[in-house]
Amino acid sequence: MTEQLARVTPKGKFQPALEHLMAAASYFAKAKYGKALEEARQAKELASRDATIREILALSAYRLGQWDLALRELRTFRRFTGEATHMPLEMDVLRALGRADDVRDVWKQFSRMDQGMRETRNEGKVVYASFLLDEGDARKAWEITNPKRMTQRPEEDQLRVWYVASKAAAALGDMKTARQIFEAIEASDTAFPGLDELGRQLRND
Repeated sequence: MTEQLARVTPKGKFQPALEHLMAAASYFAKAKYGKALEEARQAKELASRDATIREILALSAYRLGQWDLALRELRTFRRFTGEATHMPLEMDVLRALGRADDVRDVWKQFSRMDQGMRETRNEGKVVYASFLLDEGDARKAWEITNPKRMTQRPEEDQLRVWYVASKAAAALGDMKTARQIFEAIEASDTAFPGLDELGRQLRND
C-alpha cells in the first residue's frame, strides 16, 4: 500500500496522504463509515491516483448508501486496477439506482473477465440472480445459482448462492428443491441471515 501510494503521490504530499489513508482504513475497520469517508476524501485530494484511497472511498460511500459517489469511485478503482473484485458491488449500486440495463451490462463484462477469487465470483452470482428475481426472471436466476453439487462444508459465500437458489426454485414452483436447499443451508448454519424468513416463506407455500 505504501509503495503504491509513493509512486503516484508528489513527495511533499506523501506523508499527509498516508496519514489520511491509514485513518480512513482504521475507521472503516471499526465500521465508522462517515469518518472513513471524510478521511478518504482528504487523502484523495492529496493523491487522487491511488487505487487504495479510491477503494476505501467507494466502500465507505456504499456502506452509507451514497450510491452515485460509490459507483463513481468503484468504477475508478476498476479502471486503475483492471480488477473485477468490486463489480458485484457495482451491480448492487446500479440495482439501488434503478438502472436495470446497466446491471445487465456490468454482468456481461463480469462474466467475460478473470474474476479472481471464488468469493468474488459467487458474490456476483448472488447480486445478479437477486436482481433477476426482482425483475421476475426466476428461470435465469436459477440457471446462475443452481448448486448442482452441494459440498458438506460450504463457505459463507457458497451458502449465499444456495440461499438465492432456494428462492429461485420456490419462484419457479419447485418447492421440493427449494426446501432441500433450505435444509442444506440450515444444516450448515442455523444463524444464516434471512434463513428464518426463507423458512416461513417455504412453509407458507
